[in-house]
Amino acid sequence: MGERKAMDFTGQHVVVTGASSGIGLATAARIVKLGGTVTMIARRAQVLKAEAARIGAEARWIAADVGDKAAILTAMDEAIARSGPIDGLFLNAGIGGMFAPAADYTDEAFEAVMRVNTTSLFWTIRHVLPAMTARRRGAIVITGSLAAETGMAGNVGYLASKHAALGIARAIAMEAAPHGVRCNVINPGFIDTPILDGVPDSFRAQMAGRVPQKRIGTSEEAASVAAFLLSDDASHVTAQSLAVDGGLLGTLMIEG
Repeated sequence: MGERKAMDFTGQHVVVTGASSGIGLATAARIVKLGGTVTMIARRAQVLKAEAARIGAEARWIAADVGDKAAILTAMDEAIARSGPIDGLFLNAGIGGMFAPAADYTDEAFEAVMRVNTTSLFWTIRHVLPAMTARRRGAIVITGSLAAETGMAGNVGYLASKHAALGIARAIAMEAAPHGVRCNVINPGFIDTPILDGVPDSFRAQMAGRVPQKRIGTSEEAASVAAFLLSDDASHVTAQSLAVDGGLLGTLMIEG
């Protein structure tokens, strides 16, 4: 047999949530380019259909809301029925939540962001993990945030959800490690995704100025890290939280 090439997803099935745009879409495209089959999950059926067609025949799609327990678990079962066991699971879907001081943050906003960003992770991982551990094979990657590692005022729900997501990942990593399954987190910094659509150029410039690399990252740059963690190249990497942020988290910036 020939030597296996690096970052080869041939024969593997990866499921990506939040796959209709941004990091999720870029990761789905990258998996297929590297030989894998991908199931793209998001809420917008028509967008998913068009993007899957653009990526190619090995990209399949299922419209589902990760915040709807029955819908997301049914989508996982459908993905398996169509494309086989799940080798990689990229839980990328999320929402930003309400921007307000904690005293003004509503119960409804808090519950909504926790349901999508945290509880859905628990539902989905609990559903697919037994099959992964039985096969002694699987990689799970969660899209976190720099807010999982730092403090931030004005969005208590989002901050809580991302800290909790990191806790879930570390717990799963420890439980699954003896069974050949890995779980890691990527923490994007300022990434040029649709979330930044409509942001004034002046504010984008301020954001870029805070980054040691002096630029906003691309979805493809984040996707390359997600793909690495999903791949066999990362076979000895688990329970890790990796920032994709141009150095923002790791550097003390002193303005002067």
